Amino acid sequence: MRRAFIIAGILAVFLASIFIGWKFFGKGEIISATGTVKYIPLEGGFYGIETEKGEKYLPLNLPAEFKKDGLKVWFKGKLRKVTTIYGWGKPIEILKIKKVEK
Repeated sequence: MRRAFIIAGILAVFLASIFIGWKFFGKGEIISATGTVKYIPLEGGFYGIETEKGEKYLPLNLPAEFKKDGLKVWFKGKLRKVTTIYGWGKPIEILKIKKVEK
């Protein structure tokens, strides 16, 4: 009997961890937009992207060649549910990005 409770408990913890992982780190919403890379001089400085609609995104993996204040870009990314020290924009993992010619 005790063995059944232990196995049930382990199974419950395992299933709960799968649910929590999926909920917080699983599939994020995919978005794409055109915007401008901006250097934000807060918390030591970082780069963000502000879309033409005024939405602010914090790229977690912005390639070095796109870290240019004022650069117009098109990007596709996955929203991430993470906490950052910056307090600016929605965290996003860049999936594709390219420079937009003026």
